Amino acid sequence: MTGDGIFQLFAYLLPAVVTGAVAFYFFRLHTRNEEGRRRYLLHKESQKNALPIRLQAYERMALFLERISIPSLVVRVAPKSADKSDYENLLIKNIENEFDHNLSQQIYMTDECWNVIKAAKNATIQAIRKAGMSTSETAEKLREDILNETMDKASPSATALSFVKREIGELW
Repeated sequence: MTGDGIFQLFAYLLPAVVTGAVAFYFFRLHTRNEEGRRRYLLHKESQKNALPIRLQAYERMALFLERISIPSLVVRVAPKSADKSDYENLLIKNIENEFDHNLSQQIYMTDECWNVIKAAKNATIQAIRKAGMSTSETAEKLREDILNETMDKASPSATALSFVKREIGELW
């Protein structure tokens, strides 16, 4: 081949190579965009399906926090005998049962929220145990001591409930 032949061949090949490279680039860009769009639509659909379940989990945990709030708990769970330690154990068992019943809800909420709920449960149990160490001799007196002990303080359940409400607000 002569110099003119190579130059002519190069003149024909160069536009074809450039056109091919540009076509490849745009095809690749298009497939990436399509993949991203499909991923977005899938995520949007799964969010739409998961949101009611997540809200139900938050509702159940709000109910749990309301049920273990000390005023509510003490009014709802009456002593079965006059023995104060039996009543203390009954209250704690009630809290633990409520918690165990709602244990599966943790998969629908953030770890931080779940830890706040667990901390509220543990703080409530600690408040009951602390009141149980008082000099009260009967279950009824313990009931009064528990209420008096927590009357002036912010309830751990109320603190956790406000956290749950804030987290629900972030879902919108």
